Amino acid sequence: MEKVKVTFQPDEETVEVEKGTTLLEAANQAGVDINSLCGGEGVCGKCRLILVKGDVEASNKALSFLSKKELDKNFVLACQTRVLGDTEVVVPPESRREEEQILVSEEIVQFDEPRPFEDHPASRREIRFYQPLMQKHFLKLPPPTLEDNVSDADRILRELNKKFRDVDLDLEFKCLKGLAGLLRSNDWKITTTSHVENGHCVRVVHIDPGDTSGKNFGIAVDVGTTTIVAELVDLRTGKVLSVEASHNQQARYGEDVISRMIYACTKGGINPLNQAVINTINALVASLISKNRISVDEISCIVAAGNTTMTHLLLGLEPCTIRIEPYVPTADQFPPVLAREIRLQASEYAILRCLPGVSSYVGGDITAGVLSSHLSDSARIGALIDIGTNGEIVIGNNEWLVCCSASAGPAFEGGGSKCGMRATRGAIQKVVIDGEKVSYVTIGNAKPRGICGSGIIDTIAQLLLNGIIDQAGHFIKLDHPHVRIEDDVPEFVLAFEDETDTGEKVVLTEDDIGNLIKSKGAILAAMKVLVESVGLSFADIEELFVAGGFGNFLDIENSILIGLLPDIPKERIKFIGNSSLAGARMCMLSYHAFEKAETISKQMTSFELSVNKKFMDEFVASLFLPHTDMSLFPSVREKLKNVKVK
Repeated sequence: MEKVKVTFQPDEETVEVEKGTTLLEAANQAGVDINSLCGGEGVCGKCRLILVKGDVEASNKALSFLSKKELDKNFVLACQTRVLGDTEVVVPPESRREEEQILVSEEIVQFDEPRPFEDHPASRREIRFYQPLMQKHFLKLPPPTLEDNVSDADRILRELNKKFRDVDLDLEFKCLKGLAGLLRSNDWKITTTSHVENGHCVRVVHIDPGDTSGKNFGIAVDVGTTTIVAELVDLRTGKVLSVEASHNQQARYGEDVISRMIYACTKGGINPLNQAVINTINALVASLISKNRISVDEISCIVAAGNTTMTHLLLGLEPCTIRIEPYVPTADQFPPVLAREIRLQASEYAILRCLPGVSSYVGGDITAGVLSSHLSDSARIGALIDIGTNGEIVIGNNEWLVCCSASAGPAFEGGGSKCGMRATRGAIQKVVIDGEKVSYVTIGNAKPRGICGSGIIDTIAQLLLNGIIDQAGHFIKLDHPHVRIEDDVPEFVLAFEDETDTGEKVVLTEDDIGNLIKSKGAILAAMKVLVESVGLSFADIEELFVAGGFGNFLDIENSILIGLLPDIPKERIKFIGNSSLAGARMCMLSYHAFEKAETISKQMTSFELSVNKKFMDEFVASLFLPHTDMSLFPSVREKLKNVKVK
């Protein structure tokens, strides 16, 4: 095949690709990250590039996403443009993927030690509750004599029985190789590394000469669709030593799990996606061990929590059946695997444990959230909601748990909006409208480049409170100085051209509002169906835990006002941050917690909303601000009574 060169500015990255390759594929090969919510399907319009020179073939599909002004400036969509000759393009700021606001240690739900769980068998054992999955023990073995001539292996297990009571102890075959010489040349002083598989089985996986028990570290990982967060934990003390976060490199193949499943199953296969997540985690591990001056050989354990698709892609399992009726994953429970077997950076004997999931769209991250919030340990009726491209919801207490997932689309992450962007530098994240005065806060206090999900929610709530839009999301105060009509679509200008970083105004259009209403409607409808399926109402929810990075930046009042969160007293709503990472850490620090996570995943009853007739009715009823049934939102009804409309 004929080769052509593509140069990406301002990075000055040049890559040689086959003629006919799309600019998006060329960017992936060059390592240039470009926003592409849809993974190259041509339906999001976010991968805008400026053609400087070259021979290209652009699809007509891009025309619906580009204005005449943009076409005149030689804008093209990277996924819909194929290179036919040497080409040079510019990646404008709005198309570049930058680091987001990611929850780090100060904002993560903190547990110094995993708390004991009610009625757990572990509480009746002689072993201490705090028992990491991987443990090191320094042993001073008595040398053999004629009276005490048991085998070397039995001598080790006999000594370890003093550390682990009432469990089956085993020793892996590889530990036997060279064992006789190792013991005798080191004066019978060794350190064993043991994998506590569960409360009944402990397996010795490695033996070191001398005392190395002071160096035993684990990595807890939140494998998110958008971001991946990893923390280094001292398994002797439970202390979090450091935390690192990064954008998930899989995003170049699609921003949501559906796009990535389509890529894995119909386009490039699973390997690129698997390698992308492995590379992301390995980069975080490398940074953690470098910052803390430890060796990769001192990492004995990795525990990961992610949604069902992310866990499959991490383990290299086919995700194809997850999105096809009857929506069945390869597995919900995952056996231990050697970290190096899937190319994760750790010691040769380190194990990877993935938290169990429930169904195709309720995964280990939600199990981790239920665990870390202690939702399943209280008699109080509680709810957990993780808002993102998918909105996962759990309702219940220590006697029962029900859960579901609703596809909300990318609106909460800035997708589907004219000026929408992820929560990166320059994104408008908070908005206040007071009559004709508009004020906003951007991430990093930078000049505005766009608006992220929390900013969109604030804007819609403020537009409603100021009588600029009605409860259907339509503009009704067209004489407001910030309201414009462009291409027959009303829009509200948050930042004018002279205020922004790009020289282009930042707006929220009536169509953008409609997209957000659909997304919040899916979340609210799912929660209402779930609550009513067990004979309850929103008023019965005594605690509502909002998890995840997006939830941490929500304004509670504005979220209730638009109907994203139910109208319950504010004091009942708690933002718990990265509960997925907190749950992974808990499971790494206590095998009892891991057993509890397995129990939780089996205890949850999952509702499949795609075949639930009531969900569609509730969804339609939720396409209003906040809802067609205002009796569900009494506090909002009172606020809207005072809104004056011209």
